[in-house]
Amino acid sequence: MTDERLRRWRLVLGGDAAPGFEPLEGDDAARDSALGALYNRGSTTGTRDNKAKPAVRGAGLGGSAPMVARWLGDIRTYFPTSVVRVMQSDAMERLGLRQLLLESELLEAVEPDVSLVATLIALNRVIPDHSRETARTVVRAVTAELERRLAQKTRSAIAGALNRAARSRRPKPADVDWGRTVLANLRHYQPAYRTVIPERLVGYSRRQPSLQRDVILAIDQSGSMAASVVYASVFSAVLASMRSLRTRLVVFDTKVVDLTEELDDPVDILFATQLGGGTDINQAVGYCAGLVERPYETIMVLLSDLIEGGLPGEFVQRMAALVDAGVVAVALLALNDDGSPAYDHAMAAALAEVGVAAFACTPDQFPDLMAAAIERRDLGRWAAENRITTAAPLS
Repeated sequence: MTDERLRRWRLVLGGDAAPGFEPLEGDDAARDSALGALYNRGSTTGTRDNKAKPAVRGAGLGGSAPMVARWLGDIRTYFPTSVVRVMQSDAMERLGLRQLLLESELLEAVEPDVSLVATLIALNRVIPDHSRETARTVVRAVTAELERRLAQKTRSAIAGALNRAARSRRPKPADVDWGRTVLANLRHYQPAYRTVIPERLVGYSRRQPSLQRDVILAIDQSGSMAASVVYASVFSAVLASMRSLRTRLVVFDTKVVDLTEELDDPVDILFATQLGGGTDINQAVGYCAGLVERPYETIMVLLSDLIEGGLPGEFVQRMAALVDAGVVAVALLALNDDGSPAYDHAMAAALAEVGVAAFACTPDQFPDLMAAAIERRDLGRWAAENRITTAAPLS
């Protein structure tokens, strides 16, 4: 029997049923662990009197949600989409997820969090129709809390950035901001006259356009981006609520879906996503490029781990073309509390060479990132000032 066939039989039989096989390593060990968590009927565990007792596998509602979320991430990493769907369906029976989704009172007993929402969204395609309202209730509770926590800071940061960006260096006399003008010219203080002679006036333009910036959010639906998608749905709804911004939301895997019409409700956004599957970033960027009408007034945020399944070279060229046209483009590797994303380092370096900053940030940092982008500040320097490590230095 060849080594490949032995390896496959070992994965089929599991560890307890195949004591004579060599131990698995690397990705195979991770696959075996994911399979065992779902299909092992039970194992033995030691007790205080050192007698072995059968372990009973069950699904609690407290600490199990993060565990299930990690398990879902593992199976998306190590198995093809068709197999993932079968395992998710089996998990609903074997790990008690069906009961979790059916019993609203059980959900109410759990403290909803982003991890649980990510789990529900990952299972979106296999949730029974009569259970969807329960799942939406949980998701709405989490997104509402996130919006309460993040909305005001986001609106304040962006409004301040828009005001600063609108300042004119040659204001009319009635538009001069004398306080800021004095501060900007303190080095020109004349002791003999006990006054400041301003060489540069600072003021605000009377021009008040109805739209000051265009924002395009392109969100990767890869399984590894689950938590980031939850936060992105909340931020996209907040940005869309600001009249000074025109916000477009695009989600993608191997297909591109424009969810701009769903921007008034982050719950609708989340249930319209389909986590998992392949990734064609190049196609998504091509679609987003077609949305750009005012390049110099446009910010494009690509939320992705940059693991491209399409045309990597063409993807980088399209990002370079956007930057050359004047678009502020950023590749956001993750938008979550972890801050340690797994991503394609070579692709991040390639983007840096064409002027696209690539880094991860936490939800609390995202409003300041958007403010820096609106003011067209150096995003690499902004990241350094906020102790954020960029994936590669900008050229």
